[in-house]
Amino acid sequence: MYDYLSDCLKRYPQLAVCRDAIGAAHDAIATAFGGGGKLLVCGNGGSASDSGHIVGELLKSFRVKRRIDADVRSAVGDEIADNLQGALPAISLPDMVAIGTAYANDCDPRYCFAQLVYGLGQRGDVLLCISTSGNAKNAILAATVARAKGMCIVGLTGITGGLLAQHCDICLKAPESETFKIQELHLPIYHTLCLMLEQTFFG
Repeated sequence: MYDYLSDCLKRYPQLAVCRDAIGAAHDAIATAFGGGGKLLVCGNGGSASDSGHIVGELLKSFRVKRRIDADVRSAVGDEIADNLQGALPAISLPDMVAIGTAYANDCDPRYCFAQLVYGLGQRGDVLLCISTSGNAKNAILAATVARAKGMCIVGLTGITGGLLAQHCDICLKAPESETFKIQELHLPIYHTLCLMLEQTFFG
């Protein structure tokens, strides 16, 4: 079995400080998926793009060919089944443009992610909040609602964790303090998480 975490740390030795947190985040998300739950992801700006990137790696094959469930194949037939790929349930909240802009127009826009977590989140789900500073108010508000709904909260931040770290069950703190440098380390962290999850469910 390929060890994606060791490979990541070999290529990015500065991320060794994140080893345990990456493993814990994988376990939490895998537990959610295994129990019928889902992953919600939020972030602003570049982190919003990262949210969509993460979800894209989970909803289709990433590194390995993912087979679909045999019962689905039986129900839809081989032609459709041959064009489907195994998926892990994840939603990028910033990509929900229609509801996001409607909410921002009608209400306080800082609460948009919180509203989406309230509407979509269930006990046993995971919320992944991405904030390079760890101080994004809308992410912190989303985490507060996630806590009330019995969800696990994972943060992906910079070296300090910011205020968000206080709201997280697990906080992945990229060991940099400048935004672009933090973002450069976020990608190998979340790619590794997605690869590990793919291996767990489809390896």
